[in-house]
Amino acid sequence: MTKHAQAAVTPSVNAGMKMSPEARARMRRLERDVFKYYDDMGPGKGNCTWGPGILAHRGPCTKEELARPVNGAAVEAEFSRRVAEAEAGVIRKVRVQKLLQDQFDALVSLTYNAGVHGSRDVFTLVDTGRSAEAAARIRTMTSTRVNGKSVVARGLISRRAEESAPFDAAAKSAAMAKK
Repeated sequence: MTKHAQAAVTPSVNAGMKMSPEARARMRRLERDVFKYYDDMGPGKGNCTWGPGILAHRGPCTKEELARPVNGAAVEAEFSRRVAEAEAGVIRKVRVQKLLQDQFDALVSLTYNAGVHGSRDVFTLVDTGRSAEAAARIRTMTSTRVNGKSVVARGLISRRAEESAPFDAAAKSAAMAKK
């Protein structure tokens, strides 16, 4: 059996982990509720989004979408579904390196926002024990596309600093342990 095939059948060391209630509440506060569809970078810019930062599709919303209301129950249900999807993605992609709760929470937040595909380089770095590199990579993930051009989304700078912190701490602990 190849190493890749063996990894696919070996359970993740992080199986069963869930985002902590505190981190979930903090993320929920970051993702403000908007009970309608909106363009995330301002009118006619960015991506069509709704509720607590839920991507409807790439590119601005249509007039019909902008007129569509969203209720609180739909927001909560979709937020919960997307968090569960992000948790599953972290567990599926970080199979070897046992995560601490704050690291798992940070990766779920990142994955909720950037997606499993968008977080893949970070997963690889984390799963191979390269915490400092993972932290550095997370901090660079602050851009979005507006009208085909890459722009810094200022709101992501502090979010990425928070998400990278547990991996910076792990790298510093590992460096101290080697001394």
